[in-house]
Amino acid sequence: QVQLVESGGGLVQAGGSLGLSCAASGIIFSRYTMAWFRQAPGKRDVVASISPVGSTIYADSVKGRFTISRDNAKNSTYLEMNSLKLEDTAVYVCAAKFPLGNYNIWGQGTQVTVSS
Repeated sequence: QVQLVESGGGLVQAGGSLGLSCAASGIIFSRYTMAWFRQAPGKRDVVASISPVGSTIYADSVKGRFTISRDNAKNSTYLEMNSLKLEDTAVYVCAAKFPLGNYNIWGQGTQVTVSS
């Protein structure tokens, strides 16, 4: 069964840090590009992605604050979030795709709430 399961969301004060994890099963993880999206009412935007060989891309809004990583031995990808802002509040969703395809495997999401 193909599955992505996120963990690590929660409530944090502005300026704080939070780490998210995404555990994959049912896929050959090392072949997939992994990404974190965030969902707010009416929109879903990619936050960061990491290729099978570890190349990363970040949205401008999180550059210098967020770090995406992966551990192929653990079939997991991570998102370290620092200097969190109120506007980072969203449901964060893990996704997977083959490098030249579309994201077609999605997790359920984990809520991140940044408070003032």
